[in-house]
Parts: sequence; C-alpha cells; structure tokens
Amino acid sequence: MEKPRLNFWQIWNMSFGFLGIQFGWALQMANMGPIYEYLGAEAHTIPILFLAAPLTGLIVQPIVGYMSDRTWTRLGRRRPYFLVGAVLSTIALIFMPNSSALWMAAGLLWILDASINISMEPFRAFVVDMLPKEQHSKGFAMQSFFIGLGSVIASSLPWMMSNWFDVSREATHGAIPDSVKFSFYIGAAAFLGAVLYTVFTTKPYPPDDLDQFRKENAQSGGLWNGVREIVASIRDMPTTMKQVSLVQFFTWPGLFLMWFYYSVAVARNVFKAEEGTTLYTEGVEFAGLTLAFYNLVTFLFALALPILAKKWSMRITHMLCLIMGGLGLLSVGIISDKYWLFASMTGVGIAWASILSMPYAMMANSLPVKKIGIYMGIFNFFIVLPEIIASLGFGWVMEHILMDDRVAAVMVGGGLMIVAAFLCLRIREA
Repeated sequence: MEKPRLNFWQIWNMSFGFLGIQFGWALQMANMGPIYEYLGAEAHTIPILFLAAPLTGLIVQPIVGYMSDRTWTRLGRRRPYFLVGAVLSTIALIFMPNSSALWMAAGLLWILDASINISMEPFRAFVVDMLPKEQHSKGFAMQSFFIGLGSVIASSLPWMMSNWFDVSREATHGAIPDSVKFSFYIGAAAFLGAVLYTVFTTKPYPPDDLDQFRKENAQSGGLWNGVREIVASIRDMPTTMKQVSLVQFFTWPGLFLMWFYYSVAVARNVFKAEEGTTLYTEGVEFAGLTLAFYNLVTFLFALALPILAKKWSMRITHMLCLIMGGLGLLSVGIISDKYWLFASMTGVGIAWASILSMPYAMMANSLPVKKIGIYMGIFNFFIVLPEIIASLGFGWVMEHILMDDRVAAVMVGGGLMIVAAFLCLRIREA
C-alpha cells in the first residue's frame, strides 16, 4: 500500500507518546545514581546496579519487535504494546521512590526498564509503519523533539519541587527526599497520559490482505520459529545497519557513563559536598537542572536536524553532533564554576538530538518492510551490549584505575563518543 504523506499534526499525534516514555527514562537516568547512593551504594557498585536496563532491553526488544510485526487487533499492530508498557511503567514509577533498600530499588528498576522497553520499541517501528520513506527523518526527528521536551521537564522536576513548591529536599542515609518522590509520581501520570493520547488519536494502517497476514502468521508461529527468525535476521542484517550499529556500540557507553556518574560527580566535585548532606542534594538537583537544559537543546535542535541532514547528509550531520557531545562530556573535567556546566550540556544536547533520530533514519530505508519491528529490536542490541559490558566491567575500572573518580568516568564517556563520531565516515546510506 502506498502510504500518504502525513501533515505536521498527524506526525505530532503519532509521536506524542514518546513524551511520556521520556518521563520514565529521564527520571531514571537523572535520579537512580543518587537513589542508589541514598540507599548506601558505593561508587564502584553503581554500574552493576544498572545491569537491569541492558539485560531487559536485550531480551524484551527483539521479542516485542517480533510479536508486534505479527500482531493485528482492534488497536492495530503496535498500540497494544504501547498501552501494556505504559500501565506497567506507571506502577513501577509510583513504587520506585519508596524503595527502602538497594535490592528493592534494583528490582523495581528491572521492572521499570522492561516495561518502558515494551512501549518504546514499537514506537520506532510505528514511524516506518505510518510514514512514506521521504518522511522517515521527520518522524524520527519529531520523536527526538518529544524526547527532548519530556526530558527537560522530567530532569528538572526535583529542582522544581523544592524551589517552586517548597517540597523538602532533606535526605538522610537510607531515605529518598520528598522532592524526588513527588517527581516520580508526576512522571507516572505523564507517562500514561501521553501514551493514551497517541493510542486514541492515531489509527494505524491494516495489512494489505488481513486474511493472508493471519494465515502466514499461524503457519510460521511458535516460540522456536520466533527464535529462528530473530537469529536469521541477525545473520542477514543489511550492510547499512551493520555500519550504523558499530557507531551505536561506541556512542552509548558515553551516555551510560554520564547517566551513571554525572549527577553525583557534580554534587561531589563541583559542589564539594558529602553524601547525606543538604548541599549534596542541592548539587544533585542542580545536575538535574543541567540535564534538563541539554534536553532543552535537544528539543530545539531536533527541529533543525532534517534541514542539516538534507544539506550535509545524515552521516556527516551525525558525526559533527557526536563530536560536540564528546567535547561537552570531556569539558566537565575542567569545570569548577557550576554555571559552565550549561555550556558542557549544550554539546551533549546537540549529540542527543542526533542520536535519537539520525541512526534510525539512516537504517530505516535499508530494512525489509515485513521485519521492521524485529530489526528495530535487534538494533537495540548495539545499545544494550555496551551497557552490559560497562555494568559488568566498569566497576573494576572505577575501583582500580579511576579510584572512584566520578568525573573521570564521565570524561571516558566523552572520549568514546568521539570515537563513535569518526566511525560515521564508514556509513554508506541506503
């Protein structure tokens, strides 16, 4: 079926759910490191406590992709997964800030990440389902726009709670501040509400021949056939996808190390505060404010990405954006004035806007139409595998090489992002 071009508001509606999904991600990334430290974690144990995210992504995304490719219900192909993931994520977000022990927070993070992945993976495939090829970059850029907007609000929520609404930021060892708790509750409501908006405002296209679609799925269904199809799809990955995947493999460790350590690095190294003090919480909140700023940059810069990609090509645009992000993370190591962190995060925001759209747009045109969901899930391997490596191995690096220096860990991430930037030169766009 020839897909019609959609107007701005139709693309807006189909992407709006990503606003809610990003509330879940941003609250987690800005606050889980501090939450773990509030509950007594040491710096070198934090990577292993984040292991839930990559493991769930590694397992959940290709399975959900395979299933959503083969699903057709009253809600269509992808929308059932949006909805189930949103409900489960909402429940996890409500319980997370009430964790009373490390094992409880780590377990809830596992549930939260699995649930977010159920919602998020089909949203990537939804762009390819709904838009003609010439609008793919616009669709992914719109998702970047909502990711940036959601992150701006979510990352700054604890700061807003304590500074605008006078919610307590007091923290003692083993207790999570009320400003963080209320932020998670607001995030839970935003996640569910935004996904419901997309579910009710966007009607997906049915398969060209629904009876044939169901017949083929019935003949080739089953767990073993699903595993074989995922394995075969990995083996037969298009060349462009392989090239973009290598860039992803070096890009995402830089982001993970920032999310692991940036907030606590700001509190300890810039604010010179000790864990458990009010000044430490103030430092974490300020770090969240700068993370909100980089997402504001993402929110604005996403609008320019399709124009730049058309002028320079997607791979060159992505390369330049990653260089800006890498330099931003490296600069954190030389900053003593907290306000200069906004300059560092400007580079990260530019990179983040591109990371959320350009790799998917470069890859999308090379994928077989009937396997969009599977390949979007497999593409996630090259995000989660480096995170698994970081979660399992970087604790040793922190303890024995970096001596628990959180700023040094952020700078290592910046270096890896610059390596990824130059690997973009290998990409041949489909």
